[in-house]
Amino acid sequence: MRNVTNLGIVSLFTDLSTEMILGVLPYFVVVELGATKALLGLMEGAADFLNHLFRVLSGVVSDRIGRRKPLVLLGYGLSTFAKPLFAVATSWTDAFVVRLADRVGKGVRTSPRDALISESVKEAKGGRAFGLHRSIDQLGAILGPTLAFMLIPFIGTRGVFWTSFIPGAIALVVLAFFVRDRRGPAVASSVFSNASTVLTRRFSLFLVVMGVFALGAYNFSFVLVKAGALGVDERTIPLVYATLNVATVVAGLPSGVLADRYGRDKILAIGFGIFFAASLASLRTTEGALLAFPIAFVYGCYLGISETLQRALVPSLVSSELKGTAYGVYYLVIGSCSLTANLVFGTLWDQFSMTVAFTYSLVFSSMAIIGMIAWIVLKPRV
Repeated sequence: MRNVTNLGIVSLFTDLSTEMILGVLPYFVVVELGATKALLGLMEGAADFLNHLFRVLSGVVSDRIGRRKPLVLLGYGLSTFAKPLFAVATSWTDAFVVRLADRVGKGVRTSPRDALISESVKEAKGGRAFGLHRSIDQLGAILGPTLAFMLIPFIGTRGVFWTSFIPGAIALVVLAFFVRDRRGPAVASSVFSNASTVLTRRFSLFLVVMGVFALGAYNFSFVLVKAGALGVDERTIPLVYATLNVATVVAGLPSGVLADRYGRDKILAIGFGIFFAASLASLRTTEGALLAFPIAFVYGCYLGISETLQRALVPSLVSSELKGTAYGVYYLVIGSCSLTANLVFGTLWDQFSMTVAFTYSLVFSSMAIIGMIAWIVLKPRV
């Protein structure tokens, strides 16, 4: 658990850096840079897609070389140096390029980092390890937007972007000197040559259910856009985002512990239900700035459960030497569906209405909940 804790500290400082930016970025892109909600969805969807595509590549490479830490260090470094460049963005396309660079960095580090977490503890403690990492990670996600809220009146939004470099640099130091690599046998593998090994029937069905859910799962940015539509002002929106991240912390570790006791798939199904509830609340709420906070909290609970347990389920469905590749395949499916979901969601909001957009998400999350229940019931046969 010491290695998991140190990786959590790295993620804490990186998230502090990132979330200082993300708490204000949707408002900055839509209001100051003049992007539509469809373009915001395209930016976030494309960023998620590249993020997940590079998780595939880095997962395969880490399996090939039998090492995790070099790629983790490369990914964190790229994000740390890219994010401050939002400060010089003068158009939506500038912000788009910086956002993509930041998410490429996240993609490079995530699969090998997740494999390193799973290899640092025994299988029976996998849910707890991912929950612990997620909870430490999300402490930075609380501090980041809170710090942005305090700094904006003095240095402005662009000053916050520049300041984000400091915690990112601290994360790199901790990673370089305090996280131990886990050396394993090099595996001459690729996603394609090992498809029959990685894509077992059970893992494939899992990917189908996760993909259906991801097709309707809109990015957190739209929670903040919804907050603005309810009357939350620019300076206060980071606090809405902080509320979302508080919920993620609250849900992260307990969901991991409960999952190890009662089953990761069962608790994940509950997480999907919480997303449904958050979407339904957003659909039914049309006024009242204060209501943005409970909506964000419910959405954050979904993130804390879902992101923790989806990641924790993957290594239990594949052979141990191909964990990096399995994470890569999983992230490719999620990334492709996320690109579609955010672009469609933003376009529906722009071209029709918020009601149509949230209804779209409710339909897909309902199908995913049914699929997850079926996957649990039929688990002994697949």
